[in-house]
Amino acid sequence: MFNKILIANRGAVAARVIGAANELGVRTVAVYSDADRDMPYLTAADEAYPLGDPVPGQSYLNYEKLLSVLKQSRADGVHPGYGFLSEDAQFARAVERVGATFIGPSAEWIDQMGHKTREREFMAAQGMAMRSGSPLLPDDEAEVARQALAIGYPVIVKPVGGGGGIGMQVARNEGELHAAVTKARSLSSRSFSIADVYLEPFIEEPRHVEFQILADNHGNAMHLFERDCSVQRRHQKVIEEAPAPRVERAVVERFADQSAAILGEAGYRNIGTVETLLDERSAFNFLEMNTRLQVEHAVTEEITGIDIVKAQIRLAAGERLGDVISEAPRINGAAIEVRIYAEDPVRFFPSPGKLERFRMPSGEGIRVETGYGEGTSVSPYYDPLVAKVIVHDQTRDLAIERMRSALAGTEIAGIKTNIAFLQAALRHEDFVRGTFSTNLGAKLTQMARG
Repeated sequence: MFNKILIANRGAVAARVIGAANELGVRTVAVYSDADRDMPYLTAADEAYPLGDPVPGQSYLNYEKLLSVLKQSRADGVHPGYGFLSEDAQFARAVERVGATFIGPSAEWIDQMGHKTREREFMAAQGMAMRSGSPLLPDDEAEVARQALAIGYPVIVKPVGGGGGIGMQVARNEGELHAAVTKARSLSSRSFSIADVYLEPFIEEPRHVEFQILADNHGNAMHLFERDCSVQRRHQKVIEEAPAPRVERAVVERFADQSAAILGEAGYRNIGTVETLLDERSAFNFLEMNTRLQVEHAVTEEITGIDIVKAQIRLAAGERLGDVISEAPRINGAAIEVRIYAEDPVRFFPSPGKLERFRMPSGEGIRVETGYGEGTSVSPYYDPLVAKVIVHDQTRDLAIERMRSALAGTEIAGIKTNIAFLQAALRHEDFVRGTFSTNLGAKLTQMARG
């Protein structure tokens, strides 16, 4: 087991990893920018080091500063959390070069799964189900049009790097294709420093369902079932739940088993999430793989009783999967997570500011993950996620009711939040019935704007 772990991140995930490491008896090292110097989780770490300037490139994305803290603290492991450097192969290699362990998949796997067309080609070769897509698009407009026609309209133009829906553009016919490709390339270049894009079929009413994978360094892999992440705004998840509603268990578990078998055979290690789109035929289509801890991991923990962060740390330390999880996981009840953001609930513009009042819900079946406390400030420099509220109950209907009550008892003043959006989603008949798609967020936004 590790002696000491550096958490190269901030906010809720830093607090989450510190708590898991403390339970394992592992010492922790936190880092903080000037904007985060008063964050309450810093006192829970054994050591805390300043990074200075709050601009991410000068703090949480600064290799030199983070590696300096790693050497100074003599930590033997680095947990990247999610976001920032969690899927940065270069950083993972830098950590390994100074003699510490990167707590996540290897740099080679991060590279493999970080390039969307290479990732799709690899998974397709292993037998993973997916709709046909294109290779990297050339500059030749006629060839691009031929590839789109071969796939069939509508198509979606997607960047090979990055995530979060940034740069994705839909073309419903050849007349829209050129503009969509041009805009996608421009956005991709600005956001990810690479302009390469490719085409996939566009599914009109998909559900976004993902599968949690754990793997050790000895060729063993398993899944912890699935999560439905279809309630989104601007392609960003805002409500997640497990298990997925209205999906035949035999179908979903067959795909989950296949995913774990493919990754185990290929030698994948540590933690990962296979993301899919569930189409109108109830068929799973591979979308991408995230080689990191997910924001929404807590709903899986609630229905399985497995602490994924502690498992991730133990697997990175070299333990075998059978020792980390000794019994076959089972689904117990239903769990729902909502992400509370500091943002306008209609237009989703960030709303930084001081948390003049910050009273989060508590009680049986309610769990809150946050890095903030009353009196602290939400900075404009970082993702505006303020807190995650997770509920668990014996049925989905009961979990929905528990979440409604939890949000009704949440008090946040000093900033705007998306709580009204979340409450509207939880009341919407499509969500209640479990018949929603990724378009639900857009419907709610249109309703709110009148």
